[in-house]
Amino acid sequence: MIRQLTVLLTPETSRLLRLYRGQSPATVLARAVRLLATADGHLDPAGNVKQQRP
Repeated sequence: MIRQLTVLLTPETSRLLRLYRGQSPATVLARAVRLLATADGHLDPAGNVKQQRP
């Protein structure tokens, strides 16, 4: 399910989004979140969410 989300952006984030002209801001932000989750170790190499360990 895809739901619409309203996000308030800081001026710095808004400036960064301008670097990706021609691309949907939602697509750019989704890619950024996936990259962050991968870097933080929350995704496995296939892009699936890793199970949380207690």
